[in-house]
Amino acid sequence: MISATDIRTAELYMERANALLKADLHVHSEYSMDCRMPLEQIIKKCQERGISCVAIADHGTAEGGLKMQKIAPFKVIAAEEILTPHGEIMGMFLQETIPSHISVDDALRQIKAQGGLVCIPHPFGTLRGSALRQEVIEEIVDQIDVIEVFNARAFVPWDAAKARNFALKHAIPGSAGSDSHTLPEIGNAYIEIADFNGKDGFLRVLKAGRVSGHLSSPLFRFNSVSARIRGKI
Repeated sequence: MISATDIRTAELYMERANALLKADLHVHSEYSMDCRMPLEQIIKKCQERGISCVAIADHGTAEGGLKMQKIAPFKVIAAEEILTPHGEIMGMFLQETIPSHISVDDALRQIKAQGGLVCIPHPFGTLRGSALRQEVIEEIVDQIDVIEVFNARAFVPWDAAKARNFALKHAIPGSAGSDSHTLPEIGNAYIEIADFNGKDGFLRVLKAGRVSGHLSSPLFRFNSVSARIRGKI
């Protein structure tokens, strides 16, 4: 007799086989102060690299993701990296910008108020000042919907292992992203997932996702610094 578990396993297999997406779930655009990539060029590079789903997660604004949703021929998740006094929190499936420089509690509340998902980008990031502090992650673990288990801009490979172990321990779906600020970085990290509709569908397929990619060269960080300086000038 076929069990309900067997049927669900078969359904997940068919979803993966019939509509697999290659999703880079952490990309910046010219709407970030340290990035100069126009949306149109991001779309072109995604198509060249086979990326069929992307989360535009600019610093301090969701405007880039919201605009790209209107022009991209593939799935776009409007996201934002929100800076708090203790590090960055990513809101996903946002409808409007959430201001930075707010408390962790306010960031969580405003993400949820929009019906969005709380994602922790580059957790436990070695030498990354914007990483949310570990003690804060532990405190808010029950409110975390997604945790980034592979970030291509990580300085060291063991950051990913620590993030994966944390996600497994707390049964939190893991995501992956290039954290790209330049065109060559797009697709350096991604997760293969089944097609989905809405945030609930996204969470469901993310649990069965397969992470792939490699660390980007640290030299790409010079581009971000240069873009930030030019923006200030």
